[in-house]
Amino acid sequence: MQITTFLTFVGNQCGRAEEAINFYTSIFPNSEIKSITKYSEGEAGGTPELIKYGIFTLNGVEYGVSESNYNHAWSFTPGVSLFAECGSENQIQTLFDELSSNGGQVMVPLDDYGSENYGFGKKFGWCEDRYGISWQLNLSE
Repeated sequence: MQITTFLTFVGNQCGRAEEAINFYTSIFPNSEIKSITKYSEGEAGGTPELIKYGIFTLNGVEYGVSESNYNHAWSFTPGVSLFAECGSENQIQTLFDELSSNGGQVMVPLDDYGSENYGFGKKFGWCEDRYGISWQLNLSE
């Protein structure tokens, strides 16, 4: 059995999945787009420019992605986020800056919160990117 995080781009994010995975694979090391299948003309759920199903990796971890132009009553939420363990000050700062810029938002500023607050590591921050995906970044001890 394999369990994979699956991101479904709907609502105002529908049509931005390919842009998002190109962005993610450009900023995380050891990352690639493995496959993208688009909807066929007239196929339910999407149009030919939308991703029906895609697979990409971020630092070797596989993710699934899809887009749907149905009128869903949900989208991404910060209640579920991607948690990235960073290995250096430079890496965490660069990723936090990239992810929170250009329409993203800072939810918890990147800082040293100490073990009495979050206690994950030396530095922690939480942001939402321009695509609505929530990211927690942690500098390992």
